[in-house]
Amino acid sequence: MASAPPPPRLVYADRKGRIFDHPHLLMVGHAGGEPAVPPPGELCEVPHGSDFFTLPGRRPIGLDPATGKLEVLDGKFDAISVFLAPAWLRLRHPAYVTQDGAPTLPLYAYSPMGFRRGRFLTTAVRVDPEPRQDPWLFDRALIEQRVRERRAARPQNTLLLQLERCALEYGCRAAQNAFLGRYEAPLPASEGCNATCVGCISMDPVNTTAAHERIVRSPSAAEIAEVALHHIAEVPRPVVSFGQGCEGEPLLRAEVLIDAVRRIRAATPHGTINLNSNASRPDAVEQLAEAGLDAIRVSLNSASPDPYARYYRPRNYTFDAVRESARTMRRHGRWISLNYLVFPGFSDTEPELSAMEDLLEDAQVDMIQMRNLNIDPALYRELQGADRVREGIGLVGLMERFRRRFPRLRFGYFNPPKETFSADPGPILHPANLPPKGFVASGRRTAMAT
Repeated sequence: MASAPPPPRLVYADRKGRIFDHPHLLMVGHAGGEPAVPPPGELCEVPHGSDFFTLPGRRPIGLDPATGKLEVLDGKFDAISVFLAPAWLRLRHPAYVTQDGAPTLPLYAYSPMGFRRGRFLTTAVRVDPEPRQDPWLFDRALIEQRVRERRAARPQNTLLLQLERCALEYGCRAAQNAFLGRYEAPLPASEGCNATCVGCISMDPVNTTAAHERIVRSPSAAEIAEVALHHIAEVPRPVVSFGQGCEGEPLLRAEVLIDAVRRIRAATPHGTINLNSNASRPDAVEQLAEAGLDAIRVSLNSASPDPYARYYRPRNYTFDAVRESARTMRRHGRWISLNYLVFPGFSDTEPELSAMEDLLEDAQVDMIQMRNLNIDPALYRELQGADRVREGIGLVGLMERFRRRFPRLRFGYFNPPKETFSADPGPILHPANLPPKGFVASGRRTAMAT
């Protein structure tokens, strides 16, 4: 019988960003408790298309297998982390000691990384089998060509101008898919928001730097419908979605969205019209459902009002409105997904599990999209309070528990087309999708605050 492979060794970086594996210290990570060597079942090769980050001002921690004790490396070395490719769920955080004056980490989801037998490893599982955003499917030259063609055909469409910037400047896979004519097309519609999320990626929040600029001029209903109808006409099982990372809260422009949905539905019954939203306005959700909205994806980090408010910092709405929006869609018989921003050591603790089960039952939720919460882990622990962050049952354990209680509950990462709404929910976890030979798996970046 073959012996079990050894645990992966600690990796770290020097100040030039060069990565080294330690000769004997082992990789450790943590999920709310003390740093520990991850169990073998959590380990996988770093997914293709992931990025490597150095974490400035953070000293790496490893375990000495001879003594069983944790050791902290010299301050001239930085910790290393992985930002996972789309459709992959982080199971642990990297372990390090933060030095005085270290910058707040920018808005990425940080996973531990180790090295074993010529391969980099991390703690992650794939939660959606669809290759919708697998990086080897994106040809930059083809994307640029399609952008030029669409610009020539509709040079004044405000929404297309925003998608062009997202596709070319920010590398947004959803926007790139829109130009490539497949899967889901974003329909950014609102420059304003009624939440001030600590982890907002499109508006400079208090504690870190936004990843990109928010849309500066909202499109008209006619412009939205024009882009949506083009996508629906050319794509099999198409999805079009309001509410993207480059905008605020689309429900603040409810009248425009309702008009756009009516225009789309007047032209065709085909295509899935989806709303990614904080679900803060049940009255607007009601009118959108009546107009023809097929699905909603409700974003939340918690199903408990206080932890939710600590992160989202809502303005002029409460978590009760979020619940009522989900109930509204259920009364109309429409699809309900949760955009669940999960954090190991918080989301999988008993108070959070119980609160989420109550929401799942109350709204009869169809799907949970398991999304890694992009934030400096220390900032989130401070935000929620030390008493709320501790070792839980693990994120895989969370999904298994929810599936046992709600057998029809689907797990995934992407908004599904309505043609699949009645399909079997399928397994919780999925094998890796492999790129063609010669694909370069990842780059190296430094996670520096600016």
